[in-house]
Amino acid sequence: MLLGNNVGACLLFVAYDKAYMWESNLLFCDILLLEHEMNCPLRYDQLNFDHNTPYGCKCKNIIVDELHKRKLAKEAAEKEFQEFIEQLKFVRELARCAKPPKSSWLSEERIWKRIESLESYAIDACKNEEQKKTAGVILKAMGLAKTSTAALNLLIDIGHFPVHVNLDLLKFNVRTNHPDDVLLAAQRLFEESHDQDKDNRVDLSHLKVYAIDVDEADELDDALSAMKLQDGRIKVWIHVADPTSLIQPGSVIDKEAMKRGTSVFLPTATYSMFPEKLAMERMSLQQGERCNAVTVSVVLHSDGSIAEYTVENSVVKPTYMLTYESASELLHLNLVEETELKILSEAARLRLQWRLQQGAIDTATLEARIKVANPDDPEPVINLYVGDQTDPAVRLVSEMMILCGEVLATYGSRNNIPLPYRGQPQSSIDTSAFAHLPEGPVRSSAVVRIMRAAEMDFRKPIRHGVLGLPGYVQFTSPIRRYMDLLAHYQVKAYLRGDTPPFSAGQMEGMASVVNMNTRIARRLSNSSLRYWVLEYLRRQPKGKRFSAFVLKFIKDRTAAIFLIEVGLQASAWVSVGVQIGDKIQLEVEESHPRDDILSLKEIPGT
Repeated sequence: MLLGNNVGACLLFVAYDKAYMWESNLLFCDILLLEHEMNCPLRYDQLNFDHNTPYGCKCKNIIVDELHKRKLAKEAAEKEFQEFIEQLKFVRELARCAKPPKSSWLSEERIWKRIESLESYAIDACKNEEQKKTAGVILKAMGLAKTSTAALNLLIDIGHFPVHVNLDLLKFNVRTNHPDDVLLAAQRLFEESHDQDKDNRVDLSHLKVYAIDVDEADELDDALSAMKLQDGRIKVWIHVADPTSLIQPGSVIDKEAMKRGTSVFLPTATYSMFPEKLAMERMSLQQGERCNAVTVSVVLHSDGSIAEYTVENSVVKPTYMLTYESASELLHLNLVEETELKILSEAARLRLQWRLQQGAIDTATLEARIKVANPDDPEPVINLYVGDQTDPAVRLVSEMMILCGEVLATYGSRNNIPLPYRGQPQSSIDTSAFAHLPEGPVRSSAVVRIMRAAEMDFRKPIRHGVLGLPGYVQFTSPIRRYMDLLAHYQVKAYLRGDTPPFSAGQMEGMASVVNMNTRIARRLSNSSLRYWVLEYLRRQPKGKRFSAFVLKFIKDRTAAIFLIEVGLQASAWVSVGVQIGDKIQLEVEESHPRDDILSLKEIPGT
């Protein structure tokens, strides 16, 4: 009896199950038809069948409603996307002066995400497949190729990017603005006047002080003084700005400076390591103002070697703010009232001679400087200047900075201060092998190619073969370079009688991060400079001639050349008989800065 009941129950269950399956199959067929008609797929695992309703009618009604909602939503999304495409097409055709501002594309998150996808696509840095897909769909709808160049040109055409947008700023994720907490901390420093070294400063405000830099410099880190002693020896003072009188290691401002590693100097803008107002108004040396400094004073022997030195906290009052050009002009005029400047130039000459006797290598060359006043304009004004590193004023400043670096290495070594000691092994190739080459870019280029990689030590000085020094520490740019600031932290602590804040091991770890960011900044600066030189050449009249030195042969008659008027290395095919060191004439056939293409043609027989 029990067995019979069980068999009956099983038969009833099977019959019910088959009926349910038949009903479900009918319902799934209906769903498939609805999906096909509405082109709106539905996930079946989300369906909730009501088995108490005949043929699932209730469920079917719910599904129809759901599919209908999805269809409407899809149609609305397609309509909105098409309106966005039409907006892009409309704005693309507007005159540049009539295009909406960049901020107009940021008003809605949905629109901004699409623009952001195009930005990432333009620099080949899409964060995910969804971003890549979004950019591709937009480009296709616009009738454009799915390339980074097409995305870039579209963003320029709608006015989101200026014509000369610096893509490397985006690629390298360069920090162009300071966070709010850093700006707030900087503002507090303006309201405070705390200087923990106030009672330990020597007053040097009576000295005539020269600050010499490029005319576009915003941050003035260093200045110079000089006099002749009664015994005929020269004494010089190198005054260095003292930002560590304001900030402390580990502070929010210090941490941000370390992340940056250096100020970034571009033809179009400067991105300071410190907040701009703080760097320019509180840290920089100011003409006619009493300024905190760290001063390195040096007495030279008659041969240019160091006789004695001091390192101390000071107060100085800069007398002159000069450009290299104006300083050179003053040296040329040889004015009696500017005797101190002439003494500085004499000290620089003695130092260079001494360093060369110690094995230093002179790598002076021509260097391009560009300032673009209005970079967001399609045709901005480009101011190009080629500086000569053998110029007397340039030599004067560079030799005094090198002298300061030698003193700090000696000072750190004698007092066992961990510092970022820099060195560069001497090349195994005798540089006299290049004596036959013309001085300047040609010889400098040949010498640089044989130089060995620079090195760092944080415990003791190492020889710097290129500078001809037993040791060297960069110290004169603490507002612009974090490694210089790090050296200041260490030296300032020692001057106070405190333990330096960082061990050699800690500094080595910090340096690895800072040097990586510094390399990025240098690469960004070089690529930006090259872009604007090529843009300058693109605008020159057809057939304009440029002088160039032949540096080396790359392959067959293709040579590396140095364009003298713009301070740029490039390559060009040169005729038979042209030798390394020869000066030739070239004209520009093509110049495309965005693609980094420069085609030059030699003008034979000139």
